[in-house]
Amino acid sequence: MTDKRKDSLENKLENISITLEKTKISEYTEIINNPKRLLMVNFIGGLARGFGMAIGFTLLAAVLIYVIKQMVNLPLIGKYIAELINIIENYR
Repeated sequence: MTDKRKDSLENKLENISITLEKTKISEYTEIINNPKRLLMVNFIGGLARGFGMAIGFTLLAAVLIYVIKQMVNLPLIGKYIAELINIIENYR
């Protein structure tokens, strides 16, 4: 094999190696082969997603209640909204 071809193959092999390192395949296979770590990573990820959803829903509900309280002054739907707000506040 010529030196030029050998250098070309070495460069290609190095590029493949760098690409594999960037994709973190070794970490993925390590997690797959270790069930305890896989469960822990998924559990922590689930907790984070659940916590994020709870915070997001709380903020959304707070904004919605604030907007509804501002709409209480409307004569047609104000009575129904006020009753709904009273039910919500009594539930707390």
